[in-house]
Amino acid sequence: MERQDMTTGTETCRIAVIGAGPRALGALEALIRRDRDAAFRIEIFDPRPWPGAGPNFSPDQSGLCKLNLPLRSIDLGRAPWDGPDFAEGTGGPAAAERFPARAELGGYLAARLARLMARTGIAVTPRRITGIRRRDEAWFLEDGALRHGPYDEVLLAQGQPATMPDKQLETWRDHAERHGLDLVAAYPDHRLLRQAQNWAGKPVGVRGLGLSTLDVVRLLTLGLGGRFADGRYHRSGREPARILPFSLDGHAPAPKPADATQDARFEPTETETRAFRAAVAQAMAEGPDQALAIICDAIHGPVLRILSDTGGAADAGALNAWLSAEREKPGSQEDRPAATALRAAIDEAHGRAPPSAGYVTGQLMRKWQNALRQGFNPNPAAPATAAAIVGFDDGLKRFSYGPPVASAQELLILIQDGLVDPRAAHDPDIVMTGTGWRLVEHDTTAEVAAMVDAVLPPPDLGRLDDPLMRGLIDSGRVTAIEKGLGARIRPDGRLIGRDGSVQPGLCLLGRLAMGSVIAADSIHDCFGAAADRWAQGVAARVRDHTG
Repeated sequence: MERQDMTTGTETCRIAVIGAGPRALGALEALIRRDRDAAFRIEIFDPRPWPGAGPNFSPDQSGLCKLNLPLRSIDLGRAPWDGPDFAEGTGGPAAAERFPARAELGGYLAARLARLMARTGIAVTPRRITGIRRRDEAWFLEDGALRHGPYDEVLLAQGQPATMPDKQLETWRDHAERHGLDLVAAYPDHRLLRQAQNWAGKPVGVRGLGLSTLDVVRLLTLGLGGRFADGRYHRSGREPARILPFSLDGHAPAPKPADATQDARFEPTETETRAFRAAVAQAMAEGPDQALAIICDAIHGPVLRILSDTGGAADAGALNAWLSAEREKPGSQEDRPAATALRAAIDEAHGRAPPSAGYVTGQLMRKWQNALRQGFNPNPAAPATAAAIVGFDDGLKRFSYGPPVASAQELLILIQDGLVDPRAAHDPDIVMTGTGWRLVEHDTTAEVAAMVDAVLPPPDLGRLDDPLMRGLIDSGRVTAIEKGLGARIRPDGRLIGRDGSVQPGLCLLGRLAMGSVIAADSIHDCFGAAADRWAQGVAARVRDHTG
């Protein structure tokens, strides 16, 4: 590899980073921490505004879109150079229980990347890369009009690229276009708010009932001038007549514990965490059924202990039955009406009611996300095993990735008010009509005039509609670990091609590697061990080449 210093221009290794969001920021910081004086020439390519933040944390989005983490739980580590961590810059210990807006975090991340760029001379080229070619042992990037390179290393860190709609959404798009109906994505929020100005007095459907739907509900209420006061919602008159969310299971995610005191009740011991991490590593070598059995065995004891300590029903047989149902069909244990289940979860979050087995399991999995990555990410597994473990973790996200309790309380108030209507929330039949859509669940029928899509695309390589990734897939340089999952990568991020060969210096980090990695949707993962392993691999390859 040639050598070139980041600041002086002396010959060195050339690195291209595609994407300038938090994932790229974490990776570059890890590389610089490894050797601040290393001679790398780094170029970042991203056409979007706000480098460092990415679209998910864009600083220009509404303050109504909240993180699902309290300030006390956000630890992104220190930047390589001077600058406050996020908590210090947004209120410090006094604001520990506050759930910041995603725009706040985005502003911090953008400033953090700007400091790094100023120190190193790295710049972002605002071009969309559409192709990658290898020639003469080097990589070249294409953006349609220009070619960039050569590069020794390329890091794909573009987050979630464009994805083809699923069959339902594709049909709905054609229907909406034919009849002049509004079918709007949840994000970007400013587009949704603009469309919502025309929805006063109309019923609106929301596809999905996860965290994104809570953002949508805020935008269609507080974003349109309404307010909460005295335990009630006060309408502005600009809201839809009704908001009808629906999903496969019909339940909103359970809120996180209300504060640090409540959260401490679910803390695992160090011994329990070590045992869980070891169980995940052991499970990676087994078939899918045995793998989940091993993981559930490691969960069982800590859940029973916490249930006993918190006044819950510490019944070993009942817990086994709950975990068994969770492995087979996540959420199938819940048969209460949506509002009843939400109210119960709010009481559990406040400690007003003993926690359920599901609530305890979910909180443990939240606290074990890093241990889960440590056991899963470095260890190869059979595709079916990887898919089973990822699916188990995803199912429990209805607890582990839950919203602030204040958001759950607001949703319950809106249900009681009648503005949010969950009566057809559980996997309704959906009929397209000339004036919109009709939701049908058992004997309940509801008409909606507009639809919001609040479902996050899965990390499914087969559905990508991005020319860069499609080209790499078609050429065999990127291949899925399993149908419906992400790319096969080595622990250091290097891609494994269709023929099983490791692509030299071509790496991918993030959710598009789901299945090779796990729990990649957290902001903490951007600044964690995956970034360190990538940085270590790059540094090692530079040393090996230069001797």
